[in-house]
This record gives sequence, structure tokens and C-alpha cells, in this order.
Amino acid sequence: MTTLEINSTAKPKKIKSYILLHLSFLIYASGTVLMKFASGHAMLSSHFLLFYMLALVALGLYAILWQQVLKALPLTIAFSNKAVTILWGMLTGYIIFKETITPKMLIGAVIIVIGIIFVANGETDV
Repeated sequence: MTTLEINSTAKPKKIKSYILLHLSFLIYASGTVLMKFASGHAMLSSHFLLFYMLALVALGLYAILWQQVLKALPLTIAFSNKAVTILWGMLTGYIIFKETITPKMLIGAVIIVIGIIFVANGETDV
């Protein structure tokens, strides 16, 4: 295989790995949302147990996807991207719980994204 052929087949695999990575983070964030829903109900009520069990399923699915991602991406890339869960949390808090996003939160989000871009661009063996 030529270098061009290797690069053309590696790029779709890399994109698929990043999509899987961020899908796993979205699932992780949904687990925390489900736990927040559970906290709004009486302990051990049927609604509490339902939301809590759904949160455990989401976290279990996240754990499985995370292991698959670690097979495909370097650990440095995977862990640097994990900070995106903060962004997912801000977004779900705003959409679902009508929480306020402050200018300081936006500045923090921009810093996170810039950091992830620096790490991703610095990785040459992906």
C-alpha cells in the first residue's frame, strides 16, 4: 500500500473513532441528567428507581463504548477530549433544566475546545 492509500483509509477510521468518542460522552452526560431527574423524586419511589436504573444503563453503555474508543485512539487524545463532557453538561442543563450559561462558563468552554484542538493537532500517529 502506498502512503496515499494508507492515509485515505485511516481518515474515515479516525473520524468514526471521534464520533464514537463523542457519542460515548453524550451518553455519559445523559446518565448525569437521568440522575438529576431521579433526585427530584422520593427515595425508592418507582420514578426514582426508573431514572436511577436508566442512569446505570447509560453509564454501563458509556463504559463499553469508552473501552472500544481506547482501542482505536491514543489515550492522550481520548482523555483530552473527555473535557467535552463539561460542554455537554452545560448544553443539557440549558436545554432540559433551563439553567443559565454565564459568560465565565462560555470562556471556560472556549478554553476547553482550544485545549482539545491543540492536543489533537499535536498527535501525529493517529
